[in-house]
Amino acid sequence: MAEPKASTSGLPLTLSLHCPACEKHYALKELAWRCADCHGVLELSGFTPAFPSLADLARRPATLWRYAEALPLPEPTAITLGEGMTPLVTAPGRPDVRLKVDYLMPTGSFKDRGAVLLAALAGSLTVDRMIADSSGNAGTAIAAYAARAGIPCEVYVPEATSAGKIAQLRAYGATVHQIPGSREDTADAAAAAADVPGTLYASHVYNPFFFHGTKTYVFELWEQLGGRLPDTLVLPVGNGTLVLGAYLGSRELLTAGLIDRLPRIVAVQAAPCAPLAAAFQDGQAAPSAIVPEPTIAEGIAIARPARGSQILAAVRDTGGVITSVSDEQVRAAHAALARAGLYVEPTGAACWAALSAGLVGEGSAAADTGAADVPFAVAPLCGSGLKSKPPTTSD
Repeated sequence: MAEPKASTSGLPLTLSLHCPACEKHYALKELAWRCADCHGVLELSGFTPAFPSLADLARRPATLWRYAEALPLPEPTAITLGEGMTPLVTAPGRPDVRLKVDYLMPTGSFKDRGAVLLAALAGSLTVDRMIADSSGNAGTAIAAYAARAGIPCEVYVPEATSAGKIAQLRAYGATVHQIPGSREDTADAAAAAADVPGTLYASHVYNPFFFHGTKTYVFELWEQLGGRLPDTLVLPVGNGTLVLGAYLGSRELLTAGLIDRLPRIVAVQAAPCAPLAAAFQDGQAAPSAIVPEPTIAEGIAIARPARGSQILAAVRDTGGVITSVSDEQVRAAHAALARAGLYVEPTGAACWAALSAGLVGEGSAAADTGAADVPFAVAPLCGSGLKSKPPTTSD
């Protein structure tokens, strides 16, 4: 396969960003993070993925860069931390379910999948600094890879972010801004700072390169399950970085003829902050307006997801649903996972809470996929429990 021509920065010349709402295009060097005309979210243009065979993959290192042909940037050899190819393990008491242990990533969460692409992009564009906003995990991932790339990094987090995540951010050398108020107040503060020339807003929400990183979650599943995907993907959803990445990856596998159907996506929200679940139930195309309440699942407590309409459309396209779980259910799931040897942060237990509560359903993997060794459902364990204080009844 002929390699796409690259610019002097090492980036393929074909790549650009475009706004689906008004069709305006932006060169990558413009560092646009949303449409200047209509403020719409941007998508990546000029990239067509290809896929190695399973036989080729067997000879490649066990990182997400094994799918190089399906990624829009070349592997940043000086930046990569060996991220990807996390274990797929059996679920306690559910032989029809597997759990993908993404908290074994270098910084302790699945966000490394997207952060390494943003750092590679920033390095290629030789930006002055990177800025991110986060409830914790995306920020720590971006800070780590910015440190590897030697790029100054500032991370905006809610004032109530757990001390473990704050300590991790500072250890990587990031400048931390703790913002009073809501998660949305934090995002607004970061967005204002991102408009300074020479700044890459390394947003896991707005920058589409991030989703091309998180799509490798599905590529790994496809490979680990012998060239198949389960009937159902159970995924946490706040800003939707894993849902949209999994949908993108599944779509690319389907287009390539490597799967014959999209897996159903069951997206899980925290009941105290569930604008997408409410909109899905009401048949709305955009997130519902809600008044968020505190939740122990801080990583998915997003009241106004910027890509909410895309998330709703993606889940509906797969025949899936968006549901929610209570903090009590999350606490119980967190404890059950720990007793099975899996120590996650509270947010990471949300999907297991939905599975345990029967909100996902059950099925015969053999009937749905034609293979007895393919589970009915797979859920991720997204963040390490070492980053957050354990949930208690007083939270």
